[in-house]
Amino acid sequence: MRLRLLALAADDELSIGELAELLGEGQPNVSRHATALRQTGLLRDRREGTRTLVRLSAEAARDPVVVDALASGRALCEEDGSLSRVAAVLKAREAAAHEFFARPPKPKADGLPAETGAYLLALGALLPKRALALDAGTGDGRLIEVLAPLFERVVAVDRSDAQLSRASERAIARGLRNVTFVHAELDDPELRRALAKGPGASSDTGADAVFASRVLHHAPQPAKAVAQLASLCAPGGAVVVIDYERHDDESMRQQADVWLGFEAAELRRFARAAKLDDVRILAIPSFLCGDGPDKHLSWQAMVARKPASGSPKARRRMPRGAPGTHPSKANE
Repeated sequence: MRLRLLALAADDELSIGELAELLGEGQPNVSRHATALRQTGLLRDRREGTRTLVRLSAEAARDPVVVDALASGRALCEEDGSLSRVAAVLKAREAAAHEFFARPPKPKADGLPAETGAYLLALGALLPKRALALDAGTGDGRLIEVLAPLFERVVAVDRSDAQLSRASERAIARGLRNVTFVHAELDDPELRRALAKGPGASSDTGADAVFASRVLHHAPQPAKAVAQLASLCAPGGAVVVIDYERHDDESMRQQADVWLGFEAAELRRFARAAKLDDVRILAIPSFLCGDGPDKHLSWQAMVARKPASGSPKARRRMPRGAPGTHPSKANE
């Protein structure tokens, strides 16, 4: 019995229930034998919920006496057919999953899945620099919920006390403790001091990534605003502007919109005037645009890089029709 148990446990990690099925024994009997083998160091067990899984210990597998015992146990398992049934037992683990996913899906609301934040956090590990992010014009702080888990530190700035108060309450409710809130304009020295407060930061240090989500259409001088965003970005960092494509919905002026969106060429011009490189314009699918009063508008993102200090200005071109770009808005 123990020889057979050892041989099966050497083939794969199996639960006591699965071993009982393979050996044709009751679970209490298999558990008793497995406990004796574990106490001698021949087996290792692992709890997984209510299940106990066992496997041959790595140390035992190197012992010549155990190797000889395994050969005997394997021969016994081949003779009774239990070894050949291991694959079927392992496949049975998938039966519940197959049955679950074969059920007709329940109707779900349109929009992003509730676990989108978890996906973004995993994707954030791909970012090369994640020390500091700036959320320019943070508003009620929705973007903070995305940035704070990705970056070591986030500075959120807004000129509205009321908006900052709401953003702070949101951060506290989410347990986000790495966010600094600043009541200031983009050209306020107080904002630069906040950016320079991190470990190892200097007075001229900027953020690794500067975000301005649906802020630019409120700016009286959008080109100047992009230049200010670029000035707050560290060399080698990125500036990300999310805003509307050009539209003609005059009702949006009731939302304090100064501009009815922007042409892609305008955003490129703003970025290049701000000495930014590698300018890309990305179309944002409508299902990603939430359910607010601006959901009917077409959104876009401008992503650009600030040249690294001391390096020659090098523009990287996006091929026409590249994934994620407007077919008619590929980089010049």
